[in-house]
Amino acid sequence: MPTYEFYCEKCKKSFSVILSLSEYENKMYRCPNCKAKKLKQQITSFQAVTSKKS
Repeated sequence: MPTYEFYCEKCKKSFSVILSLSEYENKMYRCPNCKAKKLKQQITSFQAVTSKKS
């Protein structure tokens, strides 16, 4: 599942959260500190985890 980074405009804190695509599309996330929904998504790099073959 993808990791998203947000900035809460109410309590001024940044946080990361792992969400499924459906949770992200339905905006089923809140600030873990103050529970506000007024969040700004941060631009971050993409990382993929792959299996290493020998």
